[in-house]
Amino acid sequence: MLGVLNLLVQNLDIQTLLLLPPTLFLLVHLVPYVLDQNKLRKYPGPFFAKFTDAWLGLVSKEGHRSEVVHAMHQKYGPFVRIAPNHVSIADPDALGIVYAHGNGALKSDFYDAFVSITRGVFNTRDRNDHARKRKIISHIFSQKSVVEFEPQIRLYVSQLIQQWDRLYDRALKGESGPEGEGGWRGQGGRLWLDCLPWANYLAFDIVGDLAFGAPFGMIAAAKDSALVAKNQEEAMKRYGTKEIDDVVEIPAVQILNGRGEYSMSMGVLPPSWRPFVRRLPWYSKGQKDVQTLAGIAIMAVAKRLSTPTDRVDLLSKLQAGRDSEGKPMGREELTAEALTLLIAGSDTTSNSTCAILYYLAGHQDKLRKLHKELDEQLGTEDEMVATGQQVKRLPYLDACINESLRLHSTSALGLPRVVPEGGLTIKGCHFPEGTVLSVPSFSIHRDKSIWGEDVEAFRPERWFERDAAEMQKTFNPFSVGPRACVGRNLAFLELQIIIASIIRRYDIVLEEEGQKLETREGFLRKPLGCKVGIKRRDL
Repeated sequence: MLGVLNLLVQNLDIQTLLLLPPTLFLLVHLVPYVLDQNKLRKYPGPFFAKFTDAWLGLVSKEGHRSEVVHAMHQKYGPFVRIAPNHVSIADPDALGIVYAHGNGALKSDFYDAFVSITRGVFNTRDRNDHARKRKIISHIFSQKSVVEFEPQIRLYVSQLIQQWDRLYDRALKGESGPEGEGGWRGQGGRLWLDCLPWANYLAFDIVGDLAFGAPFGMIAAAKDSALVAKNQEEAMKRYGTKEIDDVVEIPAVQILNGRGEYSMSMGVLPPSWRPFVRRLPWYSKGQKDVQTLAGIAIMAVAKRLSTPTDRVDLLSKLQAGRDSEGKPMGREELTAEALTLLIAGSDTTSNSTCAILYYLAGHQDKLRKLHKELDEQLGTEDEMVATGQQVKRLPYLDACINESLRLHSTSALGLPRVVPEGGLTIKGCHFPEGTVLSVPSFSIHRDKSIWGEDVEAFRPERWFERDAAEMQKTFNPFSVGPRACVGRNLAFLELQIIIASIIRRYDIVLEEEGQKLETREGFLRKPLGCKVGIKRRDL
C-alpha cells in the first residue's frame, strides 16, 4: 500500500503537490458543512465561522470576543453560529436549560486549555471527578466559612486605605510620584491615580493570605510582584518539606493577564491544532505565562506547608477536606486547586472593584446617593473599614455592585457546554447530542425585555423598579447550575466591604468626564485602567 502511495506521489508534478495542502484544508472544512450532521446550517452567523474554528480563534485573540459576539446577535438574532459546531444563544431562557442541574451537559474541550498542574474543579470535564472535587471544596465557601475570612479581608482593605491616605496627604502638598503602576499626582485638592493597579494589589494580597497563609505584599510595596521557584520541578519534589529559597521575582498580575488571553484563544481551537499553534511566537509566550503562574501556586503552597500552623484559611480547609471515600486531595491536586483559588480570587475581585469605582466616579448623582446610605446606616464615626454585619443592610450598595456587574461582567462570554444524549430543545429549536452551546452573559445582561430600553445606562435604581425575579433569573455574573462559581459568597462579601469602605471615606471623580472604561478580554473581561481623583470626605 505504501509502495502504491509513493508511486502516486512520485508521478505527481510540482504544481499538483503545491495544490494538495490547500485542497485538503478546504475539504476538511467544507465536508462537515455539506454533511451538516448536527443540522446547524440554518443558523446565521459570520461566513467563515460556518466552516472553521479559526474565526472564533482570531476574535478571541484580539481580546474583544464578547463585544464581537454581541454585535453578531444584534445583527442576526438570538441564535448565532460562531463556529462549525458551536451556537451562541442570547436568550435568558436558555440559561436554565444549557447550564441546568441534571441536564447531562458537560464542559467542552475548551477547558482543556486551562489545565496546567493537573485538572482542578474549574477545568475538569468528567462529571464524577467534578462531583468529588466539589464535595471537598464547596464547604470552604459556605456562609459560615466566609464569615471566618472577614478579618483578613478587612485587614488588607485598611492597608489600601492607609496607603491612599498617605498619598493623599502628600498630594495636598503638591507632590507627585511613581509609586504604584501609573504613578500619582496631587492637583486641585485631590489625589489622582489609576485605581486598577491598586485593585490588583488588594485582591492579590487578600487571596494570598486566604489561600496561602501570607499576602504577596503588593499593597505595602505598591508593586506587582510575586515569587516563584527558579526550578518548578525541584520545587514540587521538595513540596512541604523545606522552604524554597532559590526564587525569582515576577509580575504576577501581568502574567495572569497573559495566561488568560492565551488559554482563551487556545481553547476555542480544535485540540488537533493546539500542538502546532503553540509554536507560534504569541502563543509560545502565553504557554510560558501558564507555567509561570503555576509556579506561583507551587511556591506559595510549598512555603505554607513547610511551616505547619493551626491557622484557619482556604488552604487548611482544602487540606482537611475529604471525598466520599474519606480520602484527602493529593499533592498536585491540592496545588491545582490553590492555583484556581489564586486566579479566581484575584482576577474577578480586582476587575469588578475597578469597574464599580469607574461607574460610581462617572455618575456623581449615584455616588452621592450611596454616600447618603453609607452615612445614615454606618454612622459618621471615623471607622476605616466596614464590617460584614454593616454591609448586609445596604440595599443601594448592593444595587450599585449588581448594576456594575451587569454592565461589566468579569465573565462576559458564553461558557461552552456539550449537548448530552437526547439533545436539548431551546425556544423550539432542537440541538442534537454533541453540539456545543453557550449563553453569553454580555448579551443577556443587555436584553431590553428584561432590563428596559436603557440597557447601556448605569442606573442602580432599576434593581428596585423592575421585576426582581426576572432580573435575578437573567443576572449571571458567577454562572449558574452545578458548575457555577463556588466562591461567589466570598467574592460578593469582598466587594461589599471594599466598595463600602472606599466610598464612605472618599469622594471620587473620573480624571476626564465621559471617559470610557477600556477593556481587554482573555477568559475574563479586564479593565485596562481607570484614572480617578480622590478626596477624603469630612465625616
